[in-house]
Amino acid sequence: MLTRRHACLLGSAFIAGLNTHSALAQAITAPTGKVILTIGGQVANGDKGPVVFDRDGLEALGMDSFETMTPWYASKVKFEGVSMAKLMRVVGAKGQKLSVSALNDYTTEIPMEDFGKYNVILALKRDGQYMPVSDKGPLFIVYPFDANPELKTQKYYGRSAWQVARMVVA
Repeated sequence: MLTRRHACLLGSAFIAGLNTHSALAQAITAPTGKVILTIGGQVANGDKGPVVFDRDGLEALGMDSFETMTPWYASKVKFEGVSMAKLMRVVGAKGQKLSVSALNDYTTEIPMEDFGKYNVILALKRDGQYMPVSDKGPLFIVYPFDANPELKTQKYYGRSAWQVARMVVA
């Protein structure tokens, strides 16, 4: 038997769920600038096709940062960008892996579990500056290599794609 209290709790949970979905949908702003990222595949917020972002739209999601050594730079680098875990939540990703394609046609697959486990970011900036296409930009998937010795291997270096343009959730 459903009591009034249970009915109120269920109603509140339903409304909270709607508000969460609504907040996520509102977090994706329609691009007004050049589209730099397209995310397709199993994404709930891509009802009318892939989800697209310009730089402002990605930055509006909130930026995280970390400093780390990489095999591509001689000294520690500060990367700033969107948490991949957050980005996947915002687009409503429902898959187990992410296929990433770069402007130069490089592709890699990344298990979705990496994003929360390792605090992976989609970097837009390196050392405070937007990254140009000529130097791994405009988007670079980066792991905080110094945070965990396990990450300093070819397995994770290969998942760190630069010049990212497209993602497909599968």
